[in-house]
Amino acid sequence: MSEPSSAPSAPSETTASEFDLLAPDPGQRPLGPTPSQSRFQVDLVSEAAGASEEKSPSSDGSAVAPEGPCGDPAVASVEEAKGRFRVVNFADSSGAGSAASPEAAPEGLQNGDTVMSETSLHSSTGGQHHYHYDTHTNTYYLRTFGHNTIDAVPKIDFYRQTAAPLGEKLVRPTLSELHDELDKEPFEDGFANGDELTPAEEAAAKEAAEPKGVVKFGWIKGVLVRCMLNIWGVMLFIRMTWIVGQAGIVLACVIVCMATIVTTITGLSTSAIATNGFVRGGGAYYLISRSLGPEFGGSIGLIFAFANAVAVAMYVVGFAETVVELLNGVGAVMTDEINDIRIIGTITVIVLLGISVAGMEWEAKAQIFLLVVLITAIINYFIGSFISVKSKESFGFFGYDGKIMWENMGPDFRNGETFFSVFAIFFPAATGILAGANISGDLADPQMAIPKGTLLAILITGIVYLGVAISTGSCIVRDASGKVNDTVSSHFMTNCTEASCHFGFDFSACRNGSATCNHGLHNDYQVMSLVSGFSPIISAGIFSATLSSALASLVSAPKVFQALCKDNIYPYIGIFAKGYGKNNEPIRGYILTFGIALVFILIAELNTIAPIISNFFLASYALINFSVFHASLANSPGWRPSFKYYNMWVSLAGAILCCVVMFVINWAAALLTNVIVMALYIYVSHKKPDVNWGSSTQALTYQQALTHTLHLSGVEDHIKNFRPQCLVMTGYPNSRPALVDLVHAFTKNVGLMICGHVRTGYRKPNFKDLATDQSRYQRWLMKNESKAFYTPVFAEDLREGAQFLLQAAGLGRLRPNTLVLGFKNDWRDGDMMNVETYISMIHDAFDFQYGAVVLRLKEGLDISHIQGQDELLSSQEKSSGTKDVIVSIDTSKDSDADSSKPSSKATSLQNSPAVQKDDDDDGKATTQPLLKKDKKSPSLPLNVTDQRLLEASQQFQKKQGKGTVDVWWLFDDGGLTLLIPYLLTNKKRWKECKIRVFIGGKINRIDHDRRAMATLLSKFRIDFSDITVLGDINTKPKKEHVAAFEEMVEPYRLKEDNLELEAAERLKNSEPWRITDNELELYRAKTSRQIRLNELLQEHSSTANLIVMSLPLARKGAVSSALYMAWLEVLSKDLPPIILVRGNHQSVLTFYS
Repeated sequence: MSEPSSAPSAPSETTASEFDLLAPDPGQRPLGPTPSQSRFQVDLVSEAAGASEEKSPSSDGSAVAPEGPCGDPAVASVEEAKGRFRVVNFADSSGAGSAASPEAAPEGLQNGDTVMSETSLHSSTGGQHHYHYDTHTNTYYLRTFGHNTIDAVPKIDFYRQTAAPLGEKLVRPTLSELHDELDKEPFEDGFANGDELTPAEEAAAKEAAEPKGVVKFGWIKGVLVRCMLNIWGVMLFIRMTWIVGQAGIVLACVIVCMATIVTTITGLSTSAIATNGFVRGGGAYYLISRSLGPEFGGSIGLIFAFANAVAVAMYVVGFAETVVELLNGVGAVMTDEINDIRIIGTITVIVLLGISVAGMEWEAKAQIFLLVVLITAIINYFIGSFISVKSKESFGFFGYDGKIMWENMGPDFRNGETFFSVFAIFFPAATGILAGANISGDLADPQMAIPKGTLLAILITGIVYLGVAISTGSCIVRDASGKVNDTVSSHFMTNCTEASCHFGFDFSACRNGSATCNHGLHNDYQVMSLVSGFSPIISAGIFSATLSSALASLVSAPKVFQALCKDNIYPYIGIFAKGYGKNNEPIRGYILTFGIALVFILIAELNTIAPIISNFFLASYALINFSVFHASLANSPGWRPSFKYYNMWVSLAGAILCCVVMFVINWAAALLTNVIVMALYIYVSHKKPDVNWGSSTQALTYQQALTHTLHLSGVEDHIKNFRPQCLVMTGYPNSRPALVDLVHAFTKNVGLMICGHVRTGYRKPNFKDLATDQSRYQRWLMKNESKAFYTPVFAEDLREGAQFLLQAAGLGRLRPNTLVLGFKNDWRDGDMMNVETYISMIHDAFDFQYGAVVLRLKEGLDISHIQGQDELLSSQEKSSGTKDVIVSIDTSKDSDADSSKPSSKATSLQNSPAVQKDDDDDGKATTQPLLKKDKKSPSLPLNVTDQRLLEASQQFQKKQGKGTVDVWWLFDDGGLTLLIPYLLTNKKRWKECKIRVFIGGKINRIDHDRRAMATLLSKFRIDFSDITVLGDINTKPKKEHVAAFEEMVEPYRLKEDNLELEAAERLKNSEPWRITDNELELYRAKTSRQIRLNELLQEHSSTANLIVMSLPLARKGAVSSALYMAWLEVLSKDLPPIILVRGNHQSVLTFYS
């Protein structure tokens, strides 16, 4: 890059000539990027050029891409870039240039729109346009701090998940773009660090990105008004006075305070969650699901939406009952009481539905009107309480008096009521604090509105409830007859002790039951109408309280349900996710809520359902409180609420309080609620929705895993707790399913399993590909229910990579202790240096104190040549296919995956020739199930060998039936050879297989050796069906087998006797795998033993489901790799599946308790 000139004058001739070469003809504009252009082009222009352009009047007109007609190519490229969410604006915030400065850009391009490079606007030769396109995304780069660099300054738009109401989604330059060589192909775009959204969130964000005409509410209209209307229910007017009569002023205040404490703690918790990031629509469901995950969120979301829908019916029936009572008072009965409630309720809910469907703006206006009526009714009561009217005294209202207050101070529970039963009746009046949060998607600033509006509503309503409790208890007696004649004569004044006696009334007959009294706090639910200045306003207040609560619930239920449907947690309800109009109104949800409400209105008896609804609300409150405690306990760096007035232990206490209140109100309903929540939780957990919301459950799981891993590292290993923790050299896991399946069978829920993959090759290692493969194949393992970790590494050669894994794989005590390899079936067909590498890996395992396990199937292990999996999952695979990789894998592009072929040799180590593909083969291969080919790719008929290989690769996925696992425990390696088959036969698929044990011995001690082994196995508590002592193990093998072995090793002998000493040494150094004559003679007895063992295996175990045999050891440096490989070959050939096992000679079994 050329450095800009420091001269303040016009740019130099050189710079101008460079511009002439780069700029198009005057008046022309390039139509788009050309393939040869680099995304990393930078402008060779001087600082002076930029300075002169600032003074040039013409620069103002060409500082930005003009907003031309639809067909304008520049506009088209902008729109394309926006559509891909890749709109880059690395502007110079310091204003070093007209294009970078905010003043120069029109309003439409202020927030992340595509802008031309400031240094590309004019050349010094006459204002010619000079464009530099980003060939990758059709965007333009600007200067940062006045220098040509694509490094970007911190900007909020880089942190958005996608298009959002507050601005465009921008993508900062990736580390690869800044760090990699310029001639390297840039990586594909994508969302970093798990910011990729689900289709539902994408759709929601796109809808939110259209702010024109959308109605958004502030904290007063959106939260405060709704919460106050919902909390002030009918209880305020028709039950509060009865509660004071039963519990007295003191305990009534205690009841109000207890309910307020629960709601206040929940309000604080709601505020903390709501201020910990951007809040979308969905209210309680959104808050809980994004905090605790989809399991709790999905279960609560469904019952919360249903509870709101049924609450509509409750409030409407309450309204209808009041109207029917008024009609009965004037004799205006239509049919009978129940049917009148149904008729009025149906008409009412239809009117409310019309208001809701008309839009949030109309609904908000209706709420404001209802709040005005409600506040007027409350003020009307308090004014009336100060106006003492003589005609009201016989009904128990005498005005404020200390004696009445003192008399009503204590409790007077009647008709079997208790403190908790009265509390249960009042508590539903305190609910409704989530009315504002439930429409979080319609709030202009939910983070500010929800805390301020909710907490202020709780404070105001709590004060009013306390005021009404104290006021009614201070001016109304508990019992009154309503008869003017119940006065006290002066003769009986001394015997009258009640507060009413002070005012000349004797209502003692009401208390002793000799007269029926229908007035006073205890007997008259409508006593507030009596006290008020104008009683019809109280009736209007009751109507307002019921209708406002019904309207709030009618709006809340569809909004919550719509958010739940968009997340696609439950099947068959996606139809309700669709929104209509500028506010994305859930019309379908309104109709569903209307239908549910109508069903319960027609029942007209909700006394049994009301407690369940209260419990549903309380369950939501409990989980919101628990969410805050859980998130604080997880100590995730992402938990940073801007609302600081919360405490994790207070939130936990709030959650426990909510659960206690649930059982206090109605224990049967509480049990039912818990059963429903748990059932839905289990269902969602079983379904495992494909969402990742960064829940506190994940954070706490990580913290616990970290804590337990560290704690485990501080404890010494014990024999009783030994577990086989296997490093399995699989290569790509789906290329050797038999190896993965067998090891998983004995490590599942017992020990660690790591699928190691060494990627080698001459190309530069692409570490981004490695990370992509790591996450992709981890998903593959999870999809196949294999409890294992995939760990790939880059290395110069296979042995070096294996050493990396042997040293570094695992964490703390969760480290492998056993290396598992596939047998190298094709060792005689390829380069013998691969055999040297293979055997060296086994030696390295023993050097690192690992055990070693080698699996051999006579058909082979590697099926990648059948499926095209030797080029599996190339790094250039389209990002859209990453989620489908488990089913279909694109390998059509060139990749460095060929470098993994040596690792194929390391595991099954078979070099079967790859099937030749036609040019039109799209290269897709299915990984599940194994026997099916991709429908799009031309399927080649499998030969018999490949068909057998595919069938063999699936044999460990099936139930094994009644067979045997033959254990040839010839050498004591610490017990690993015996432990693996024991663990295997404990699994469901191998349960019916019996263990048969074969040991070496002498002919004259067979019975003794059998009894000794039976005793040992019984002490180890390992069941066995038979013990066979091989007395003829040292018999010489058949001559034809010996001859076959010698013929096999002939090509690999050094034959040093036929060479000069120096030539022999030179050949041995260049080909260390060669077998010397001395070595062959020295280990002839051991060779004969391997041949003889194969004969015995053929005789005794040819029908076994699996053979587990001690792996023969070869002294490092003494036995050549070719000879050792020949031993393994002759020992294990032509047999059922066989695993050769050698522990690290540390005890892994014990008979001590």
